[in-house]
This record gives sequence, C-alpha cells and structure tokens, in this order.
Amino acid sequence: MAEGQPASKELAIIRVNVEWCKGCEICVAFCPKDVLEMEGGKVTVARLEECTKCMLCELRCPDFAITVE
Repeated sequence: MAEGQPASKELAIIRVNVEWCKGCEICVAFCPKDVLEMEGGKVTVARLEECTKCMLCELRCPDFAITVE
C-alpha cells in the first residue's frame, strides 16, 4: 500500500438464519450503526458497509440466528 492512502475496510460477513429468527428485534436495538432492519417479521442486513464488526447482534441474539465474521 502506498504511503498516505487509507487501508481498505474489509466488509463484515453477517449471516442470518431466518428459520431460527423469531423477530424479537433485540439485534436491531443493540446495533450501534443501524446495520440491521426488520422485514416481514425477520431481521435483514440493510447497511452492511456501516458494520464495525462489534458483534453485539450475534452476542445478544437469544436464538443464535446471527453470525458475524
């Protein structure tokens, strides 16, 4: 990488197992960057580029329906 150029931000990989998601919205409430939204009673990734990989969604999901890499 050339000096003075910012490092490229590698996007997170967020996987949602919609069969396990019960639509409790806990992950949406805890996301500090509003990456997640509810759609049709299930969580969906709306703004992946905003994800900081804090993993709060994964840690707070009571149904283990979300994983972050």
